[in-house]
Amino acid sequence: MTTMPPAAPISLRDVVLDFRDLTKTYPTPTGEYVVLEKLQLQIKKQEFVSIIGHSGCGKTTLLTMIAGLNDISGGEILLNEFPITGPGPDRGVIFQSPSLLPWMTALENVQLGVEQVFPHATRRQRQDISRYYLDKVGLGSLLHRRASQLSQGMQQRVGIARAFALKPKILLLDEPFGMLDSLTRAELQDVLLEVWDKEKITAIQITHDVDEAIFLADRVIMMTSGPRAQIGDILPIDFARPRRRKDILNHPDYYGYREHLIGFLEH
Repeated sequence: MTTMPPAAPISLRDVVLDFRDLTKTYPTPTGEYVVLEKLQLQIKKQEFVSIIGHSGCGKTTLLTMIAGLNDISGGEILLNEFPITGPGPDRGVIFQSPSLLPWMTALENVQLGVEQVFPHATRRQRQDISRYYLDKVGLGSLLHRRASQLSQGMQQRVGIARAFALKPKILLLDEPFGMLDSLTRAELQDVLLEVWDKEKITAIQITHDVDEAIFLADRVIMMTSGPRAQIGDILPIDFARPRRRKDILNHPDYYGYREHLIGFLEH
């Protein structure tokens, strides 16, 4: 495995998410099954983090705990110094499947979320927000197309637009491109980065794809295999932003990063 320089320490004033002794257990007939054990991690404001690890290491469990959709068994997650106790509009989630209402148009699907988060905005203001983000993901000409008439890739674009339109402090991505073909996947990675570069909100993505993790992230968090998973290693990705795929692939550090991540996963 390639040796990488240690990451610089994070200043407390830059921390948006602070995981302190985070533990998750599930009851079983033979006793408690410990998924995560005393996990420690800090994530900075406006940082893009990728989390990788083998299946069953608790990546999705960790993400759903940040989202407030999964109870914390021990320790805590602090969001801007306040403990997470449940779901909230300050955290947007993009799942592998975008979960759109098929009979509604792309615009109506985004507006549905915007209406919940901005109830005091006018109808025109909510529509303008929805149109803006759909345009940003390349669907400006398909606003009135029903979700059921959109391809899987286009549906995921709607999901990305909806998540950003809610103006969350944290964007959580659970393998959002995992079900897409490689060409569509690359296109949507570019779309995601383009919108994220403008919005600069904290993003945390789960992925099994080493190349995707390197291309998108400021840091790649590597989790040990479960049970009792913890943070095994953290790799800072020192590529300038905005990023272009061709530049990343030709960068002299790219294959060193790749070798480091694959070496961890094969260890």
